[in-house]
Amino acid sequence: MSALLAIGLSHKTTHVDLRERVSLTEGQVVSVLDHLTEGDDIQEAVAISTCNRTELYLVTGKPVEAEGEALNALAKHAELAPTELADHLYVLHEIDVARHLFRVAAGLDSMIVGEAEIQGQVKRSYELALVEGTTGMVSNRLFHNALAAGKKARTETGISKIKKSVSTVAVDLAAQLLGDLSKQRVLVIGAGKTGKLTARALLNRGVETLYVTNRHYDRASELARRFGGSALHMCELPDELLQADIVVSGTSSPHKLVDHEELALLMEQRRDKPLLIIDTAVPRDFDPAVGNLPGVHLYDIDDLQRLVERKTSENRVEILKAEAVIEGEMKSFDRW
Repeated sequence: MSALLAIGLSHKTTHVDLRERVSLTEGQVVSVLDHLTEGDDIQEAVAISTCNRTELYLVTGKPVEAEGEALNALAKHAELAPTELADHLYVLHEIDVARHLFRVAAGLDSMIVGEAEIQGQVKRSYELALVEGTTGMVSNRLFHNALAAGKKARTETGISKIKKSVSTVAVDLAAQLLGDLSKQRVLVIGAGKTGKLTARALLNRGVETLYVTNRHYDRASELARRFGGSALHMCELPDELLQADIVVSGTSSPHKLVDHEELALLMEQRRDKPLLIIDTAVPRDFDPAVGNLPGVHLYDIDDLQRLVERKTSENRVEILKAEAVIEGEMKSFDRW
């Protein structure tokens, strides 16, 4: 008989140093899914990997063996011994798997409770597994129901009205540290969803001098034009780091964009003029060691989480309503 199993880690269980090591690119997700389902122990597999979580959802007739295989796969990818990783992972079985995924899809397990991005991330993760042929009857039903439950929780409660995102929290932090942002020279690295939200939040804070860079210049140009900024080629990044007051970075690059040695040289040329860097990426775009450089004030996703936790209690009523919706949807799935 097949059983549901989930294994993973998130911002609730471990720090960003480990999350970025376990984080999977789309190509790596495909490789892990294919590896897990090539034997007889695991019949179905879906992987979710975002800046705040990496999770494997499995259907297996041998839960003990499947758990070991999943742990080994994640540990190998992270270049860690399985025993080093095991203490940071949660392992869920049967209906607890559904409850967890339903809460994830609803944004109830997110760093920013109610954030909408996770719904699309869960959907894309499922669709990737579907294309790869690693889903089946149970995981198909699980993810269809989870996405429907997430949508219902947002529709029937007020959690979708919680107008916070990682980007807005990052900009709030900049304003908290520097006060009026209107005269600050700001660089946004990355022109994806995070970049768009960041640019909008900066505009709402009165920022007048905005630069955008991205691996694909045309996307940087489009975003800059939309928000009245200027686009830069990625090769111009060092020059802009000489002048910027604030940098907000959130790319999907699997590698560091700026290392310690490079920024140390740039800070010497800046004569230690202060530079605020808010790195929302996982894996991180800036070498964390740059935070030790004179004049550099570096904040990462875990720093933002601590700010968010102070505000969560303000939305407690809507969160409880959403939890009730999820519980009802989970019981329906359990009966199936």
